[in-house]
Amino acid sequence: MQNLKSRTQKFAVDCWHFCSKLPKSREYDAWARQLIRCSRPVGANYRASQRAKSTADFINKLKIVKEEADESVYWLELFLEVRPELEPEIIPLKKEASELLAITVASIKTAKKTDNNKQFIRYTCTSNLYPCTFKLC
Repeated sequence: MQNLKSRTQKFAVDCWHFCSKLPKSREYDAWARQLIRCSRPVGANYRASQRAKSTADFINKLKIVKEEADESVYWLELFLEVRPELEPEIIPLKKEASELLAITVASIKTAKKTDNNKQFIRYTCTSNLYPCTFKLC
């Protein structure tokens, strides 16, 4: 099974290849540009999430992945509606976008749950001169 970094990158490339085969017209160009614009950040933000500085940063980057994957599904559905004969090309892209979306949503839920369940250990100094409390994760 491919890792998510490869899958998200391949998804963007596959969307680009799909759009490159569309007729060159104002109508198709507008939609193709939208699909290309939203499929690229799926991989870019997933990669960025792997270098997140905190759980909140990780979740925020994955939220962008979620939004862009969902938008990709939307544009693919529109293409399917206006060009049903392209179904053999669109369905695998839509399936991949939906799977990436589901994986991302599950990852966000897990990250939130893990972050909320952190146990803080309190250490309190007993010195009368310097009373203090430390929290360690």
